[in-house]
Amino acid sequence: MIPVSDSPRSRTRPYVNVALIVANFAVFLYELSLGGAEINRYFFEHGVVPRDLVDWLESPSGLEEPLTVFTSAFIHGGWLHLLGNMMFLWVFGDNVEDALGHLKYLAFYLVSAVGAVAAQVAVDTNETVPMVGASGAIAGVLGAYLVLYPRATVGTLIGYFWLVPIPAVFLIGFWFVMQLFSGVAALGNDTLQGGVAFWAHIGGFATGFAIVLVMRPFLRRRPASRARRAANVW
Repeated sequence: MIPVSDSPRSRTRPYVNVALIVANFAVFLYELSLGGAEINRYFFEHGVVPRDLVDWLESPSGLEEPLTVFTSAFIHGGWLHLLGNMMFLWVFGDNVEDALGHLKYLAFYLVSAVGAVAAQVAVDTNETVPMVGASGAIAGVLGAYLVLYPRATVGTLIGYFWLVPIPAVFLIGFWFVMQLFSGVAALGNDTLQGGVAFWAHIGGFATGFAIVLVMRPFLRRRPASRARRAANVW
């Protein structure tokens, strides 16, 4: 299932969300310019290696290692990885930015990335494969969207041509439950290295959900009637 549109119309231009998408594409294009050995070194230098980050926490020295928490969120392992993440960010990010404001949204996005890395490293402290991708931070955006727009409708592509309107609470809720089941199943499985960082998704989602749940009383929100009128406009 691929979300391609949603019902709430953003009232402001999502400058930060667009900038994040552009930055992710720019970094990926740079990755494509690197050779085999160079790209491998790039991933290790700018991705999060859980064991290295744990070692740094035990004996802090320099800023290179903690900065990977942020740089890793702009690195992707392939076109499908990039395009899938950017589609989710495009559909859900603009409305979250609209509610939070531009600068707060940027800070929120980066804090969600921190929450994502913290959760994954906590359950996978000995991993030596670099963790990369924006999905942890974007999971935070999904958590925020669920708090802000649970009654929204998301136009979801199923298969290649079937566009189905699905309530956001069901789509995002289903996504989170799948991440949780997969994350629990991966616990204690020492035979797996690399792959999908499910606990980063869980951690990012929980971080975003909690932050916006606390902030919600102070955020401007559109009337429910306006959201309903836009429900069939994708």
